[in-house]
Amino acid sequence: MTPLLEVEGLHAAYGQVEVLEGIDFEVEKGRKVAILGPNGAGKTTTLRALSGMVRTRGRADFDGDSVIGKHTADIARRGVAHVPEGRGTFPSLTVDENLRLGAYVRHDGSDVKEDLQRCYGWFPRLEERAGQPAASLSGGEQQMLAMGRALMLRPRLLMLDEPSLGLAPIVTRELFKVLGEICDEQGMTVLLVEQNAGLALDFADHAYVLESGRIGLSGPAEEIKGDDSVRRSYLGY
Repeated sequence: MTPLLEVEGLHAAYGQVEVLEGIDFEVEKGRKVAILGPNGAGKTTTLRALSGMVRTRGRADFDGDSVIGKHTADIARRGVAHVPEGRGTFPSLTVDENLRLGAYVRHDGSDVKEDLQRCYGWFPRLEERAGQPAASLSGGEQQMLAMGRALMLRPRLLMLDEPSLGLAPIVTRELFKVLGEICDEQGMTVLLVEQNAGLALDFADHAYVLESGRIGLSGPAEEIKGDDSVRRSYLGY
């Protein structure tokens, strides 16, 4: 089976500082893939490179077509949704307006309305706060909103950057439970960057470990979780 996303020799840099030094990985359709690694390893840069937000070279093919050199909006139109670290919601707009903005590249108005209701079904608290500005939401609710807005794109690939950042453990568990249900229901393909390695490995099918801009380890999530070096470095036992 040809991977939905295939990355080979991907380099990314900010100015003269190279962050990714030729990484290779792939994401198969319908699979959940996690990228782990210490701070500064290049995890966030990987997602930014795939979204056209940083200078890149190498190969990154989404469904057989390159995303290298493409504008971020064009990549989104092809079905790649990116939920950045820090959520990136529009604080002055209402919850409902934020969600509808997620469908800005779509032209199927009636289906957008159906997806909005589906999104409220996944995240009932968002429906309760539909008319409130995003700035009034709690951190957990803002993360739900960011994820809901991305899902309104009907993405073929959902990229999540540190979704647990700043959230209480109970909120994080709820968020990942809902995300898992959505993936099962929709057959969603997910590329997840997450500092909480235990959480990510429980969620993912496959994992890659980034070390100083290079892939240091890869394999099925269960195997990675059982690796002694990963346990010591990221899982604390």
